[in-house]
Amino acid sequence: MPSLPRSIAHLDMDAFFASVELLRYPQLRGQAVVVGGRRATAGEGFPRLADYVGRGVITTATYEARAFGLHSGMGLMKAAQLAPEAILLSADFEAYRHYSRLFKAAVRQIAPEVEDRGIDEIYIDLGALNPDGSADAARGIARQLQQAVKDTTGLSCSVGVAPNKLLAKLCSDLDKPAGITVVTAADLPARIWPLPARRINGIGPKAAARLERLGIVRIGELAAADPAWLQTHFGERYGLWLHRAALGEDERPVVTRSEPKSLSCETTFERDLHPRTDRAELSARFTRLCGQLADDLARKGYVGRTVGLKLRFDNFHTVTRDLTLPAPIGETAAIRRAAGECLKRIPLERRIRLLGVRVSSLCRPGETAAETTPVQAELFT
Repeated sequence: MPSLPRSIAHLDMDAFFASVELLRYPQLRGQAVVVGGRRATAGEGFPRLADYVGRGVITTATYEARAFGLHSGMGLMKAAQLAPEAILLSADFEAYRHYSRLFKAAVRQIAPEVEDRGIDEIYIDLGALNPDGSADAARGIARQLQQAVKDTTGLSCSVGVAPNKLLAKLCSDLDKPAGITVVTAADLPARIWPLPARRINGIGPKAAARLERLGIVRIGELAAADPAWLQTHFGERYGLWLHRAALGEDERPVVTRSEPKSLSCETTFERDLHPRTDRAELSARFTRLCGQLADDLARKGYVGRTVGLKLRFDNFHTVTRDLTLPAPIGETAAIRRAAGECLKRIPLERRIRLLGVRVSSLCRPGETAAETTPVQAELFT
């Protein structure tokens, strides 16, 4: 089998949130289950999509649910039309973060060169474990990683191994669930080029639709297109990237450590909340968001000087405001006070659909000795 000039893996957990829920409710295995919407109260049992009322969206779905056409981001009301008997579970992000830490630690025990890309996916540089670039050796390492994740968490994952990150991510999705796909440059014409162009990470729905209008549906058709023609239609930089991506070219390294620019938490309400008549609920939700953000900052070891507020009203108009403080903060109360100052600068004349809080200008605690100046504010007055 041909060798890999670079041996990079993309490990993607299979239906991660839903799979974690099935650890808690093993009796639901083999059934159509979606995760999303608000938390059910004790004693309700397992609610069905048919009984859902609201505008929540699917966070994830089991593969049995996906067979009905359900997918992440789909509105739950629309999903209920396709699979009314599917079971609806609410999200438990604390549990998902716990299992995320477990599977990443298990991988690092075998392959320490890991780039964290989110709660359920990572890139892994296998170069030190596979210096000859053997595709067979890469497949063996992938099996070892899968088994370590399974033994540690009870969950399955899929692994794609390729010469670069772009191809590795594409390949990890080809044989789900619990799949292993190893692709070399020689495999591109037979394995990659027949796939839809939208399968390339970085080609979104709008770009895919535009390509289709121009007569390009498959990755191979994109690879055969004239780069100058692509640049005419998509701009110089994106047009060139489209052509290089279709050819399987990507020089990005696996970045084992990177500093985030900001951390944020936001929530979309099940119903639009009025700043006056729903003031108590809004204030409680606001406090909860600030607490979640403070927990994230503490867990990742950051504080920040700039606090941002995001509101989306019932007419879908979105407003953001920022406040930069004299010194970095990280505690719930301090974030809430600063966000309250941002709130004073937003006219509250319509019902609120979405609320978000962000902390940026991040640094490590102790990097500055300055004290935070207290800021007093009443929320939703």
